Amino acid sequence: MQKTTHDAAMLAEHRLDQSAADAWRARDLAVLWHPCTQMREHPDTLPLLPIERGEGPWLVGRDGRRYLDAVSSWWVNLFGHAEPRIGAAIARQATELQHVILAGCSHAPAVELAERLLAIAPREAGRAPLAKVFYADNGSAGVEVALKMAFHWFRNRGETRRTKFVALEGGYHGETLGALAVGDVPLYRRVYAPLLCEALFTPSPDAYLAREGQSAADHAEDAADALARLLDHHAGEVCAMILEPRVQCAGGMRMHDPVYLKRVRELCDVHGIFLIADEIAVGFGRTGTMFACEQAGVAPDLLCLSKGLTGGSLPLAAVLATQELYDGFLDDSREKAFLHSHSYTGNALACAAALATLDIFESDDVIARNRGTAARMAALAAPLAEHPHVADVRQAGMILAFELARGGNRATPFDPAARVGLRAYRAALDRGVLLRPLGDVLYWMPPYTVDDDALALLAETTAAVIDIATGGAACA
Repeated sequence: MQKTTHDAAMLAEHRLDQSAADAWRARDLAVLWHPCTQMREHPDTLPLLPIERGEGPWLVGRDGRRYLDAVSSWWVNLFGHAEPRIGAAIARQATELQHVILAGCSHAPAVELAERLLAIAPREAGRAPLAKVFYADNGSAGVEVALKMAFHWFRNRGETRRTKFVALEGGYHGETLGALAVGDVPLYRRVYAPLLCEALFTPSPDAYLAREGQSAADHAEDAADALARLLDHHAGEVCAMILEPRVQCAGGMRMHDPVYLKRVRELCDVHGIFLIADEIAVGFGRTGTMFACEQAGVAPDLLCLSKGLTGGSLPLAAVLATQELYDGFLDDSREKAFLHSHSYTGNALACAAALATLDIFESDDVIARNRGTAARMAALAAPLAEHPHVADVRQAGMILAFELARGGNRATPFDPAARVGLRAYRAALDRGVLLRPLGDVLYWMPPYTVDDDALALLAETTAAVIDIATGGAACA
């Protein structure tokens, strides 16, 4: 009798929690327009999760359900939700200075963060180091800064023909107009194409595109040869090349051999153009080193950072530039100055969060720990490579991706109408895992603090949802 009473109480509590969650969904949909979402799909096709709080790698819903945040909340969260050291740093800073205009003013967190970022930035033998930091609010804004700097530097020198940018096919750099112009994901770009400046796209070094029997390095060399031909054809017209080192993330977690970065650096030097490294998603330990450029031993002329910069706590971006580039704007004319600004540039709270994030990297030996976690991820993912509808399993450090294709054949992708990725997403939520796909690519990009039990759940869930998602689609 006592057990029956207890079960009834538990059921009533669950119904109450579920009712509260449903009420919250209704409030949300009455007023919010969500990013990167076809709102017609809410609430039925695409479940809406009312999140109450975060605990380490977990998100806790208003109905009490827990979800493993396998995508680090859009790749920003490094050390788990509600990380106390970052929270404490923000709280301390909030009692001293929350924000001040950075045009004509300065403050300690902005200066110290710039010093520390420059100290750990990628270096290359024989090349002057990155020397100046310009702050922005988010990744897309950081890319805008870098593009404008590269273009404006040549304009200041009177080289008015250099108006073009080179970018990778399948690349992604954000959704503001400048960033969209150098992106090549049709879903985001196509509608706004008439508004965009001209960009030149060069073949991707994506190892998934390698010919049968061709190594990732050889395919990267072929892609670099194609870039060389493109730059020769447009000699004197290009001001910069932008790319995501090692992993084209939003384009489907496409990964390439570091030899491509070495060739790109050489070609940019030959043609006298700037190399912009977009490490917004891949920086801060994601690919096995602090910055992905390190794996090729190269340094860019402009380095874009965001996402993990504050450990996933507050919006902030930083663009690191060479002294040569900075000096190109020094003049008596204000038109030759870089008159670009954001209201919250160098926000003191965000800079304090970033400083705490860098402290954690030092105190916890994060990069070494990540290598162990990445090895466990690889071991758990290996059996899934044998699934009949998995065409590829690829990994770069703490990023691991599964390419789904009919019969595991790269030449026969699933019909987009089958919504294989969406099926997998919904099935994973039912199992307590937030596993947001990129088309038919499932990926793991968890917070660095994910433990063995959570990784086991992630692997078990991924295996189950691949079965569910591809079972019906394979017969469609």
